[in-house]
Amino acid sequence: MSSPDERNGDVRINPSILAADFVNMQADLARIAGADFVHVDVMDNHFVPNLTFGPQMVSRIQATSPVPLDVHLMIDEPERWAPEYAELGAASVTFHLEASTEPVSLARRLRAIGARAGVAVKPGTAVESLVDVLDEFDQILVMTVEPGFGGQSFMPETMPKLRFLADEARRRGSSVWLQVDGGIGESTIAQAAEAGADTFVAGSAVFGAVDPGAAIVALRASAGQHHRHA
Repeated sequence: MSSPDERNGDVRINPSILAADFVNMQADLARIAGADFVHVDVMDNHFVPNLTFGPQMVSRIQATSPVPLDVHLMIDEPERWAPEYAELGAASVTFHLEASTEPVSLARRLRAIGARAGVAVKPGTAVESLVDVLDEFDQILVMTVEPGFGGQSFMPETMPKLRFLADEARRRGSSVWLQVDGGIGESTIAQAAEAGADTFVAGSAVFGAVDPGAAIVALRASAGQHHRHA
């Protein structure tokens, strides 16, 4: 299986399994074999008002997914829990800046285990504090909805924050990936790509399509065409 970098390089499409059929998870995972990663939202009903998967479920997804796992931890105490997901074999583990007490130390720990380390910010969280530590992270996730539930509408007011990060990353020569999550589909992916995003989480736009594979191809093409630093 080729790596995401070998397939695309510039942009990545990570379907969110929140939009998948949980009863037929393995079959739905097979339908997105052309994706770059599968995005797995872990929620603890404390950091966000919703409860989804824990390590056991993530382990089963890891065992059956045809593409690497991009785990997004919407949980309290990530210093305590995040390393376990890296140890399960997740290719990428993202925790929230708002929940972390030592984000740089945690990112280094995740990298030492072998996972890509990501940090996420809610729509209302400033990102200036991340500028001087960009290279401590492999990915910065700018939430384009309030975290906790799928199916929400894209928040265009988060785009200036994304542009700021993209400009700083380019100015500093950083290779950090800039991910967006929330309301991403045909009508919004171009806007996010133009602002500097290169990694896109899409839920219903992929799993709600008649042909998820074709939807991934179309989203990737649109993102690649509009990516501001392509």
